[in-house]
Amino acid sequence: MSTETGLQVLNYCESLTSYIRRKSRVVNIGDVPLGGDYPIRVQSMTTTDTLDTIGTVEQAIRMIDAGCEYVRITAPSLKEAENLLNIKNELRKRGYKTPLVADIHFTPNAAEVAARIVEKVRVNPGNYADKKKFEHIEYTDETYNTELERIKQRFVPLIKICKEHGTAMRIGANHGSLSDRIMSRYGDTPLGMVESALEFLRICEEHDYKEIVLSMKSSNPLVMVQAYRLLIEKMNAEGMNYPLHLGVTEAGEGEDGRIKSAAGIGTLLEDGIGDTIRVSLTEDPEFEIPVAKMLVGRYNGRAKHAPIPPVKELPYSPTQYTRRETRETDNIGGKNHPRVIADLSGREAITQASLFGIGHNYNANSGVWKRTDQGADYIYTGSQPISFALPDTLKAIYDAEVWKKAKQAHSYPFFSSVDEYAASNEKSGELNFVSLKIGDIANSAFDKLNNDKTLIWVAETNNLHAMAEERRIFIELLSKKYDTPVIIKREYSTSSEDEVRLYSATDAGALLIDGVGEGIWLKATIPAKSLNSIAFGILQATRTRISKTEYISCPSCGRTLFNLQQVTAQIHQRTSHLVGVKIGIMGCVVNGPGEMADADYGYVGTGVGKITLYKGKEVVQRNIASEQAVDALIALIKENGDWVEKPSES
Repeated sequence: MSTETGLQVLNYCESLTSYIRRKSRVVNIGDVPLGGDYPIRVQSMTTTDTLDTIGTVEQAIRMIDAGCEYVRITAPSLKEAENLLNIKNELRKRGYKTPLVADIHFTPNAAEVAARIVEKVRVNPGNYADKKKFEHIEYTDETYNTELERIKQRFVPLIKICKEHGTAMRIGANHGSLSDRIMSRYGDTPLGMVESALEFLRICEEHDYKEIVLSMKSSNPLVMVQAYRLLIEKMNAEGMNYPLHLGVTEAGEGEDGRIKSAAGIGTLLEDGIGDTIRVSLTEDPEFEIPVAKMLVGRYNGRAKHAPIPPVKELPYSPTQYTRRETRETDNIGGKNHPRVIADLSGREAITQASLFGIGHNYNANSGVWKRTDQGADYIYTGSQPISFALPDTLKAIYDAEVWKKAKQAHSYPFFSSVDEYAASNEKSGELNFVSLKIGDIANSAFDKLNNDKTLIWVAETNNLHAMAEERRIFIELLSKKYDTPVIIKREYSTSSEDEVRLYSATDAGALLIDGVGEGIWLKATIPAKSLNSIAFGILQATRTRISKTEYISCPSCGRTLFNLQQVTAQIHQRTSHLVGVKIGIMGCVVNGPGEMADADYGYVGTGVGKITLYKGKEVVQRNIASEQAVDALIALIKENGDWVEKPSES
C-alpha cells in the first residue's frame, strides 16, 4: 500500500531488518503439525507410477530416510486415488508414519476418495472444477459469479469430507495453470494467482474449514516472490494467517535448478516467510531433500543477528518489479546489465590459465583471446598485480595502494573504506570501487561522495542477517535518490560449493529480484570457475542478465509420460549453446502449456511415448513418437531462425 509520500507501507513481513518468523495458524497434518512455532518443514513428491505400490513405497522410504517430512503422491484419476490406501498401509506396515499428500488437478472425484485416505490433499484452483484452454472470455460480474457458484458446488463436497476425516488441504495456485476465467479478469499476473487461491479459501471459510495451507508457485522466481508477498498482504487485510508452502516450480536440474530455487525460496525465507518448502528438481526426489534442508537450516539461530537500523516504509514496491535507476559509469549502471567481478585474490600466482575458468579463453597459436557468454567483466586480485596483458574485454581491480604503484592501463583501485577513499589524494579518473558498510550511511562523507561520478559502491557486510543489511543500504540510497551504482559483494567462509551456491543465490538473488544491484562479486575458497558459474547463474535466474539457454523443466511425478531426466539431458546436450532461448520440458499437460507460456519452445508429454511440440503457447506438432521428438524439436528451432551452430572449442 502506498502512502501520500509515495513510499510503500511494510505489510508483507514483520520486519525488513530483524529476522522474525511470520506467525501463521497451526495446521495439523497427521503427526507432523505445520505453521505456528513449529520448524519449517521439508517435503517432496514421488516420481513413480502411483499404481506401482511397492515402487512408490520404496521411493517414499528413500525420501523419508533423507529427511522428507511430507510425501506427496499424484492421484490423477480415481484408480490412483484408491491405490493410495495400499501405499499408506504398506508404509505403515514397514514402520513409516510420515503424512501423505494426494496431488489433485482435474478430478474432484479422485480428491474426494483421496481425502478419506491421506492426511492432506493438494488442489489446484486453476484446473479443479475450472478450465484452461487459453481462451479470453468477457465476463460481467453476473456471469463471473455464476461461474464461481458452479465451482463452489463442485468444491464443497471435498471440504465436507476433509472436515469429517480431519484431512488438511493445500490450495496451490500455479502461475502456469491459471484458469481462463481468472486470466480473463486479472491477466497472467501475481494478482491472478492470489485471487485464484483466495476464491477457494473464502469458500472454505464459509464452511468453517481452516486446515489449509497456501502456495503461489511459478517457474519465474520474480513472479513467485511477488505473488507470495501479495498473498500475505491480502490475507492480512482479511484477518487471515494461513501457513505457506514455498516452491519454485519447474526449476530444472543441477546447478541451475538449485540457484533458481534458492533465489525464490530464499528471498522469502529471509523475511521469515514460509512454513514448509519443496525444492522442485528434475532429479530423483530424495536428492531434493538435502537442498531443502540446507536452505532451511540457515535460519537456525538467525534471530541472534547483529541489529540493523529499522525501516517501516519502502521506497520501492515489493510486488512490482522496477529496476533502480542509476547513472552509467563506464560499463556499470545505467541500462547496462549487472556486471560480474571474479575474485582471484589470495589464490596462487595468477597466469593466463587463471582466466580460463572465468570465461576467457586463449588460443596460443593465434595469440587471440576469446570471451565466452559467461566471461567475467572484471577481476579483483587484491595485492597481486597482473604480469601479462589482459584481454580487451576484461579489466582489473587492485587494492588501492597496489593500484597506485602498478599504474597499469585498464586497472582500477578498490578502497577498503569510505574514509580511506575520502582521504586519498590519488584516485582513478574513470572508476573507483569503494567498500560500503551499514555504518557508513551515518558517515558525513557518505552524502558528499554520492556526487562523485567515478564512484562505484561495493556493498559489504559481516552480519549474520546479511541480505537484510545490504538491502538496508539500498533503501538508504533509494530514499535519498542517490544514483551511485552498487556492486553486491558476499564472502563465504564455507568450502562447500553447495552452500555457496544456495547462500549466494539467496543473498544476491533477493536483492536483484527487488530491482537493486549493478553487479555481483562473490568470494569463497571454492574454485574460481565455480564462483563464476554461480554468479552468472544467479543473474540468469533473476532474469537480469541472460548468458545461456534457459530450461523450464518439471521435476517429474507419476503423471510423467517419458523419462524426464534422460530427455532433459539429451535436449540440454544439443541446445545448451543457444543463449537466450527458453525451452520448456514438461512431463504432462497439467502445468506444462501454462508454466512454459513464456518459453520459446515447449516439449510436452501428451501420451505414452508421445510428445507434442509448442512454439510459445501454440501447438505446432502433436503426438510425435518420443524417439523422434528431440530431433523434431531441433528442426522446429531451426525453422524459426533461433538455431546457431555450436561454436568450436578451439
